[in-house]
Amino acid sequence: MRLLPLLSVPAFAALFVWRASWREFPWGAPWIYLVLSVLLFVVYGVDKRAARRGSWRISERNLLIVGVLGGWPGAVIAQQVFRHKTRKSSFQWAFWATVTVNAVVVLAFV
Repeated sequence: MRLLPLLSVPAFAALFVWRASWREFPWGAPWIYLVLSVLLFVVYGVDKRAARRGSWRISERNLLIVGVLGGWPGAVIAQQVFRHKTRKSSFQWAFWATVTVNAVVVLAFV
């Protein structure tokens, strides 16, 4: 497992808690991250299995959309656990761009 991507999850959580300490977040924000992260973790596992079997796949666009909405922590963990989507550089660039967008929007404006 690569450590650097995994460090993004606790780093964001720490920033989230720090930001929430001086400005109130909507009460549901942590739950949105948790639910979408679990969902995206499962979806990555399903997509990895489909890739191995050569069957119907989940579109990268849908993975990125759920990630930018708040599921990216689960995606980071799933990418490492399932070793899925870690070598495709075009996807990784798009993925980390969506992570950045999500983090900046949430930490700056919420």
